Amino acid sequence: MKLEFRPGAAADAQSTGPAWRDGQYNRSASLAGAAIAMVVLAGCASAPLTRGGSLASYDNLTQSDGLLAKSLVRVNKDDVLAAKTVRIVPTTFSQAASPTLSQEQRNLVANAIDRSLCMGLSERLEVVGRDQPADLTAHALVTQAAPTDEVAAGASKVVGFLPTALGAGVPIPVPRLPVGLGSLTVEAEVRDPASRQQAAMVWARGANSFTNSPRVSSAADAYDLASSFSDDFSKLVVTGATPFGKAPELPSFDKVGASLGGKPKYAACEAFGRNPGLVGMAAGKLGLPPEWSDKMPAATGQ
Repeated sequence: MKLEFRPGAAADAQSTGPAWRDGQYNRSASLAGAAIAMVVLAGCASAPLTRGGSLASYDNLTQSDGLLAKSLVRVNKDDVLAAKTVRIVPTTFSQAASPTLSQEQRNLVANAIDRSLCMGLSERLEVVGRDQPADLTAHALVTQAAPTDEVAAGASKVVGFLPTALGAGVPIPVPRLPVGLGSLTVEAEVRDPASRQQAAMVWARGANSFTNSPRVSSAADAYDLASSFSDDFSKLVVTGATPFGKAPELPSFDKVGASLGGKPKYAACEAFGRNPGLVGMAAGKLGLPPEWSDKMPAATGQ
């Protein structure tokens, strides 16, 4: 039997959150959550749910939004959960996705999607090489990647350093300036050996002033958001259900290690290089371009 995602499922999952206590609606918690959401969204770039025509079908896609991301999803739960292996076709950019990004920057963003997707899918599925048979084949297409304004990002980083420069006794978080923020829109699916779509997602998210650190590169926000997309899409495939409206789960030791630059769980993931890890984190804190810290495999290219 094939199950389609229903909007009510997300609502049911949300009803077990902090806004509900012992089956009773907690109005204070709900208002607090709404207030936090309004603050975050106030400094968030918009991102369109652009379709690129790469999916086998756009039928029966259902809206399923998170706090920061918008998405349309479809999943055949039983068939997806029955799968044991997956291979990843390298992510590509649509021709009109982002004319201002260089080919090197497009490759950087696309590879970041694939590398994070490989780590996420490894949580349940065995990832095999591109030339090996698999129960599922995954592919993503970037349909829109709004560039980051490098001047605004640099100014945000300077403003962020001011409390330290002025001798503040304790760290003071300074939100990023809400201008020049980038965004990312991606569509992806997994197909079975007969090329039938078993799960699909159209996903869009803009960078915001609170969770996306400014980096002086026009590809910076698209690069940061690449892993956010991959996390959401891999959860759709791994669990057979929308990733939104649920409590976060702890990642496996394998995923934590790979995220810190260690060896991935499956050798096939080495095709996308290793995560910059602590070096990448330090570069991000300093506002350095991801192009400087992310060493992609030599074979990567669109």
